[in-house]
Amino acid sequence: MTAIDANAATDPDLTAANVAWDLEPLVGGSGVEGINRLLETAAESTERLERYRGRIAEIDASELAEAMHEMASLEDALGRVGSYVGLRFATDTSDPERGAAMQRFQEQATALATRIIFLELEWAEVPDGRATELLAADELDFCRYYLESARRYRSHLLTEPEEKILTEKHVTGSSAWSRLFDEQTSVITVELPDGPTSLEQGLSRLGSPDRNERRIAAEAVTVALEPGLRTRAYVFNTLMADKATDDRLRSYDSWIASRNLSNQASDASVQALVDSVVDRYDIPQRWYKLKAQLLGVDKIADYDRNASIAEAEDEFTWSQATEIVLDSYGSFSGELADVVRRFIDENWIDAPVRPGKRPGAFCSYTVPSAHPFLLLNWTSRRRDVLTLAHELGHGLHAYLARDQGIFHQTTPLTLAETASVFGETVTFGRLLTETTDPAARLALLAESLEGQIATVFRQVAMNRFENAVHTHRRSIGELSTDDFADAWEDTQRAMLGDAVELTPGYRNWWSYIPHFIGSPGYVYAYAYGQLLALAVYARYESEGDSFVPAYLELLRAGGSRSPEDLGRIVGVDLADPRFWDGGLAIIDAQLSAAEQAARDAGRL
Repeated sequence: MTAIDANAATDPDLTAANVAWDLEPLVGGSGVEGINRLLETAAESTERLERYRGRIAEIDASELAEAMHEMASLEDALGRVGSYVGLRFATDTSDPERGAAMQRFQEQATALATRIIFLELEWAEVPDGRATELLAADELDFCRYYLESARRYRSHLLTEPEEKILTEKHVTGSSAWSRLFDEQTSVITVELPDGPTSLEQGLSRLGSPDRNERRIAAEAVTVALEPGLRTRAYVFNTLMADKATDDRLRSYDSWIASRNLSNQASDASVQALVDSVVDRYDIPQRWYKLKAQLLGVDKIADYDRNASIAEAEDEFTWSQATEIVLDSYGSFSGELADVVRRFIDENWIDAPVRPGKRPGAFCSYTVPSAHPFLLLNWTSRRRDVLTLAHELGHGLHAYLARDQGIFHQTTPLTLAETASVFGETVTFGRLLTETTDPAARLALLAESLEGQIATVFRQVAMNRFENAVHTHRRSIGELSTDDFADAWEDTQRAMLGDAVELTPGYRNWWSYIPHFIGSPGYVYAYAYGQLLALAVYARYESEGDSFVPAYLELLRAGGSRSPEDLGRIVGVDLADPRFWDGGLAIIDAQLSAAEQAARDAGRL
């Protein structure tokens, strides 16, 4: 790929300036009127569902199916409105009208939810034998696994009045604090020598081949994080205390237990994953020592970790990126490429960096009757090309699983990264195949390896940070900004060893990461999904085209089966405790390939 002249920075194709999603189909193309109609539909469904109060233990399979179809209608209506207002807010968190619209919806949806809490509680009380008998009926195919898995929460449910209180207080509790955090981080401005920019753009400068530029960018990010640091720490403290209260009331015995139950993963299996990754911290340490040699320094600093080892950093236009990703997915499956084309052509993606836009990237599944949407923050880097491929993997998973309906479209978080990492890996393989220059191959291998480290080792290190701060909050009390910084430095240093110098400013870089706030305990799912996806991709490399049907079956299955059953579709045994070691061995082999590429390029 040829580097693009810096003078082209205003080119809308380079900045993806015109790549914006069209959310109006979610509400029938009629904005507020469409929202109101959908909320009326939801209210009507809620009223019909209330007729089942006190009867769930007595109804037959046909009546239970009728109730679940009504629930599906309710979830579809609320899902459309929630996606619409939430995605509008994500593109401009500084707009008071968008924030107010999202808050108004959350309050309306919560009011409806409290009226039908009895359904979950009464279903949990149905005796096992009777539940098994009901679930055997064909009429419940569309929601069978959902109903089966819902019963795993039985020992953690409270009484109906208690559940109503917790549901209603959520709107002005954890949800409100999370929104405050999003609004704060979205307006952080990084002052660089060439002018102010967003946090997202400032962090992207850490990939520059110029070490001085990286250092300046890192120092500017640290300065930008300082003004709201105490507020973000208070938000984090408050949410940890709120979670501790919920966990105590619901009889969860650890801060991570509720997340594991939601992920349909045992505490023991998650700890086995964490222990396996921590035991191989030698992999990132080995890489960063090699990287120091490649960069010509004795030891890299924290701001060097994402540095490109290429002599010049390539930039990609949106057109180039979409062509690469389309070609990559097409090399695997024409069907997948056709769906990717729809994302690109039908305004299902919002790509450019804008003031107030939420940082990072994500895929919103929305509801099966609509289609997914992708949010990116496009900075024209090669990493952005792979991020596009990654988020499109999520989008493809959501799109192909839509026939499962609203109860079975979404997978547990532990499998949610499978399609995204697989798509990113396919795209990386395509880029590597087309790269023949030894120096360019080394740069590409290095970038991929750093992605593996970021997704597996860094996420587990962040899990260890969460474990430290949640444990501190529960056993000692509120954390100061220094307490957070100490935990961050300790857990990062454990991963990096003596291979990386941690600068003083880096101690506060925990404070912009949204997963800690909105999804406590989430991050280990990235490592889980990455290692799972590597195992799946290894089977593809071994079996070739004959593997494609099984992979597409996995995507279409959505969350209609247990994680173990879904893994078996593609020949993966998630119950095998050696599973994690296999994925880690693949990363180790990639590191060896990078070392050889460095020798081939004359860099060692």
